[in-house]
Amino acid sequence: MADIDNALEQNWLGSVESGEHLPEEEMPEKAMNPNVAEQLIQHFRLNEAKANQNLATFCSTQMEPQADKLMASAMNTNAIDKSEYPKTAAMEDRCAAMIGHMWGIPEDEKFRKDFIGTSTVGSSEACMLGGLSMLFSWKHRAKANGIDIDDLHNHKPNMIIGSGYQVVWEKFCTYWNVEMRQVKLEHGSNESSLNIKKAMSMVDENTIGIVAVFGITFTGEIDDVQALDAEVTKYNEAHKDMPIKIHVDAAYNGFFAPWVDGFKPWDFRLPNVASINVSGHKYGMVYPGLGWTIWRKNDYEHLPKEMRFSVPYLGGSVDSIAINFSHSGAHIVGQYYNLIRFGKEGFRAVMENVRKVSTHISEVLKDTGYFEMITDGSLLPINTWKLRDDADVKWNLYDMEDALRSYGWQVPAYPLPKDRDDETVERIVVRPGMSMTIADDFAEDLHQAIADLNKKFN
Repeated sequence: MADIDNALEQNWLGSVESGEHLPEEEMPEKAMNPNVAEQLIQHFRLNEAKANQNLATFCSTQMEPQADKLMASAMNTNAIDKSEYPKTAAMEDRCAAMIGHMWGIPEDEKFRKDFIGTSTVGSSEACMLGGLSMLFSWKHRAKANGIDIDDLHNHKPNMIIGSGYQVVWEKFCTYWNVEMRQVKLEHGSNESSLNIKKAMSMVDENTIGIVAVFGITFTGEIDDVQALDAEVTKYNEAHKDMPIKIHVDAAYNGFFAPWVDGFKPWDFRLPNVASINVSGHKYGMVYPGLGWTIWRKNDYEHLPKEMRFSVPYLGGSVDSIAINFSHSGAHIVGQYYNLIRFGKEGFRAVMENVRKVSTHISEVLKDTGYFEMITDGSLLPINTWKLRDDADVKWNLYDMEDALRSYGWQVPAYPLPKDRDDETVERIVVRPGMSMTIADDFAEDLHQAIADLNKKFN
């Protein structure tokens, strides 16, 4: 009998806890067996999106088993403690150096000596750092030119960005008392990226910089950074004392664009691009929780002294730049693994396959006869569509979202940004883990979902 009781304690089947509700607010009085706790939490998560059918998220949902092992072994490290974990710190520097060179930093320039960067907890922190460097740099220029930066009535700092921004930029402007000057979309047009003429018309002596969104999450389109850089060059020639710089928010495209064709220069090859951010957990293929910011020069103009905090490292000191403090070094290890494991050849092959799958999905959607493609996956691996104006159906894209969910697929429908928010679109993000086989499976269910909707609404 004791053996039976012991077996029940080790397994959720027949355990006392399996017949009770999981705790919600109060901790349980007694401890439970770890095997039982693990299994009950797995049961609780049953209805979460399956990785291969989650076509909504930009974030990596799968890594190789070797990466899983490495990251698990590094979970107990603290990335902020560079002296305690010098090899993790070294991997962070190596990743930042590789990313900087991937974005056009000349090969003969050295990390920390010529340019600088840092890992972050996701691209939101990375954006915040890019914004702060623009803000502090502007304050230094303004003071040098006799502008009273404490006179917020006449000299409140402003930042210019297209209305397809990610919410972190709104947070940045709110937290740091910066006026967000949005370049709004033109209603009734097909315009979804930054209107450069409108953007430049908003620039004044209080402008800290312009954010170019190199991969708009709503549609999968991009701001034309090269054209923006040309206009900023003209502006700076006429305003040498108060020049402006560009920060590129490349959260999901920064790890994609370098490996495929079709993109004009957008990175540090352009002289006015001062900093770039990216998510390591998107096309950097690491689990959620990692971002990167790189500055083109390791000087106070690009990365002001207010953002540099000295920490001990191997008998000396290095600059600590990130906002967050204690966090695991596991994601840094995972990023370094991906960079050396895949290399340039591997990243190129992965991203070319991603684009191939994305263009195939667009063809499937167009062939239904119901949808008009906004982005077709031929540039970024994002498929965005709306119902055709002549689509003779009684259902809408929200109904389509629900119908696909019934087959397990997560495909979001949502309105476009302000001034075009009366238009509804639907979107698929093709990530490295999505094979053509999965795309074919989706295509079958798509056709069945359409048949279901036509039957339901007739």
